[in-house]
Amino acid sequence: MASPGSHNDEAINLVDSIATMLHGSDSRVAVAESLTGGEIAVHLAVGESSSEWFAGGVVAYAADVKFRALGVTPGPVVTAAAAQEMAAGVAKLMAATVTVAVTGVGGPDEQEGQPVGTVFIGVRTPFGEHAEERHFDGDAREIVAATTVAALKLLEASIRHTVN
Repeated sequence: MASPGSHNDEAINLVDSIATMLHGSDSRVAVAESLTGGEIAVHLAVGESSSEWFAGGVVAYAADVKFRALGVTPGPVVTAAAAQEMAAGVAKLMAATVTVAVTGVGGPDEQEGQPVGTVFIGVRTPFGEHAEERHFDGDAREIVAATTVAALKLLEASIRHTVN
């Protein structure tokens, strides 16, 4: 397993790529985070010229916050559907062009019948939305670091298809 430090280096490289693609574009990025607790937003906020393209983020850790703030349908929140609804909700809230959202189980116990390390990442662009299920090993810090990189990878790929 990669160390959280190596994940951080990869995250920095992904943000550099995102910033380069968005420089001079009209696209705005926003994030909705649960499991990662703001880590994705922290990385994006220090990207080159982020004030031009990063609208912000919502940390909706508690289920009821996901329901109220992001319009997630009440029910289980560790699902692909919840990740998609989080991405759509933050897009509306922040008038963002491209959004990414994460929800999952960092441990130490399973949640909603999902094992530790189960993560759903939702992405929304003007061309559609989708969610991916991932499974990561390690403790909560390692799962958060791996989830952050995975979300940034999906965000970068989505931006590449949106602005190019």
